[in-house]
Amino acid sequence: MDKRSTGKGKKLIILGFVTIAILFLMYGRYQDPELLTPSAIDSIQRIAYGFYIILVVSFGAIAFGMYRYHKEKVEIKGKDLSTIIAITTWNPKSQKIFVVTFVVYGIFFSLVSGTLVYQPEVNFAIHYGAEIPSGFVAPCCDGPGYMPKIIIYLTEHVGLQIIPINLVLQVIVSYLVGLNAAIAVNAYTISKKGKGASSIGAVIGLFIACPTCAGTFLSIFIGTASGIALSIALTQLQTVFIAISIPILFVTPYVMAKKLRNTDGSCKVDKAK
Repeated sequence: MDKRSTGKGKKLIILGFVTIAILFLMYGRYQDPELLTPSAIDSIQRIAYGFYIILVVSFGAIAFGMYRYHKEKVEIKGKDLSTIIAITTWNPKSQKIFVVTFVVYGIFFSLVSGTLVYQPEVNFAIHYGAEIPSGFVAPCCDGPGYMPKIIIYLTEHVGLQIIPINLVLQVIVSYLVGLNAAIAVNAYTISKKGKGASSIGAVIGLFIACPTCAGTFLSIFIGTASGIALSIALTQLQTVFIAISIPILFVTPYVMAKKLRNTDGSCKVDKAK
């Protein structure tokens, strides 16, 4: 397999992320309330639908790119850390662990980020006049990445609030946590320090879209008053949690991969098992 072939997966991944970034920037131009005139509402609504169509296609390109990239690495049988990671996660057992972790973590992330909403004290049909079940796309108006928003009423007390930036973060963090879990199953020789780094990354990743949850978590150790103050501070430092958690979750697989590499550079894990 030549170098051009091995780069196809990576190109798809880059194309997907670049498209999402451009999509967010372009849609941000339609978030001026003054532009929301009666004659412009229908056009912006159609653009909002197009936004999610392109977003889903971009996710598909990234997912297929990741599959191609992993497959290419396994077939080449190189001795770099990326190949070790690919081989380690290519076996059926690791794939099952990845899928289960991705789904479970994604659901939990949805709960703490407010994507999956459960309000037993509020009846959506009575308080909001919503038809159950129903849904709509809100095209305007908020900051870049927060619109267009999808609101879905599943029952009188359960609904979905899909915010683009939260959706992207949820997919990225859930993927990285699933990848870490799949590798950790095979990395039985990893040091205690390495496991700690992975756990820290996963915990921080949970609170990316809900920094006040981190304050609640830390208040158990710091104290209620300090925890409340910390929650307020963390709300203002949401981007810091994003900056810290994703790199940790990204780097940790490479740390664990070193534990799974033989002295000759080959992988200790059999991809078929």
